[in-house]
Amino acid sequence: MTHNFHPTSLREYDIRGVVGETLTEKDAYAIGRGFGTLIARAGGSRVAVGYDGRLSSPVLEAALVEGLNASGIYAVCVGMGPTPMLYYAEAVLDVDGGIQITGSHNPANYNGFKMVFQHGPFFGADIQKLGRMAAQGDWVEGTAGSERVEIMDRYVQRLLQDFDGAAYRIGWDAGNGAAGPVIEKLVKLLPGEHHLLFMDVDGNFPNHHPDPTEEKNLADLKALVAEKNLDFGVAFDGDGDRIGAIDGQGRVIWGDQLLAIFAEPVLKELPGATIIADVKASQALYDRIAELGGKPLMWKTGHSLIKSKMKETDSPLAGEMSGHVFFKHQYYGFDDAIYAAVRLIRAATTLGKSVTQLRSEMPAMVNTPEMRFQVDESRKFAVIDEILARLSSSGAEVNDTDGARVNTADGWWLLRASNTQDVLVARAEAKDEAGLARLMTQIDDQLAQSGLQRGPQAGH
Repeated sequence: MTHNFHPTSLREYDIRGVVGETLTEKDAYAIGRGFGTLIARAGGSRVAVGYDGRLSSPVLEAALVEGLNASGIYAVCVGMGPTPMLYYAEAVLDVDGGIQITGSHNPANYNGFKMVFQHGPFFGADIQKLGRMAAQGDWVEGTAGSERVEIMDRYVQRLLQDFDGAAYRIGWDAGNGAAGPVIEKLVKLLPGEHHLLFMDVDGNFPNHHPDPTEEKNLADLKALVAEKNLDFGVAFDGDGDRIGAIDGQGRVIWGDQLLAIFAEPVLKELPGATIIADVKASQALYDRIAELGGKPLMWKTGHSLIKSKMKETDSPLAGEMSGHVFFKHQYYGFDDAIYAAVRLIRAATTLGKSVTQLRSEMPAMVNTPEMRFQVDESRKFAVIDEILARLSSSGAEVNDTDGARVNTADGWWLLRASNTQDVLVARAEAKDEAGLARLMTQIDDQLAQSGLQRGPQAGH
């Protein structure tokens, strides 16, 4: 038996598609067969399986488990919950890998799969290998069963281990995503006063899209914080691995700013540690890590790439602009937005300052949001190569870790190719509006030289 995946579904960090069009139950079965085969060949026999709150998730779970079983792999099913709950299950249960069925922050008609192989990330070439194995029918044969394991309460208890935070008044917005039931259990055990929004899991996302990195999706949380005069608010994406936050004045605390807050208590305990952020993060963050005595490391965007780099550098903390935060310090090193929310309470307590004060003390930078624009898939990496070649010959100060990040007297600008979509991503940051305008002119000039222009914004 062989199977061909839709060419767009096998992505850099996960497998993803539109249910019924580019992603079907047959795909789920084939993923089970392929991943199960790789686990079996590595000497393993058990895989944890979880799923998010999307309407299509239970059907895909059944097909995935059937595929795992047909490759002789026993499925330990932890049920519906956020992706970090599956990561936790994979870390603490007697299993050899884990698969979460999730569409993350994509529209309601999407779904997908995130995988962990023997406690390490499974991405890039690994995912492409599943495609080749399916096309060749290169699967082992076997039989195995499955069981349901209740892990949510254990996971909530783990989120509270080492908790030393004070009582705050906090708003929580789960956006009808899979984090809701966990947050409801968690806040009953936390000190303080907690106001909850959209905790019921609903795969139609009736209130707002579950992507806290887009400011428009934080409108309900801002209204709640203002109305109840709360200390701060936190929001989560559809599968609970990315956090958004606002302070008591309703100002957004972006991913790199949260990392600056988290870095201080971690570096107090582990002086000189390496702290990783992606190329989209503010220069203010890298300066702050250095000021606190840490080693700032700029790395490629992508949760799997960051996790791999953390292992390599023994980093206790890392984060991305997109709200993925990774704590190895007192935790497992995977991205868990609910744990990050708990650490925000703890950080404010340890530092003896309100979240609003911590946000106010940050240097005022003028920057663009992440700008995305459509470019032909076949051209996206080539354009970046052309730009790097031109910059190199002009003697510009360039960091080419992931695309082109160019430092100038005004600040910095970035152009990189998305690994997951046919878009280029741009960002710029300066000390004032005039400087930002000059940086944007440089971006537009480079694009023009490659026959492109910053057209209409592409969506997620």
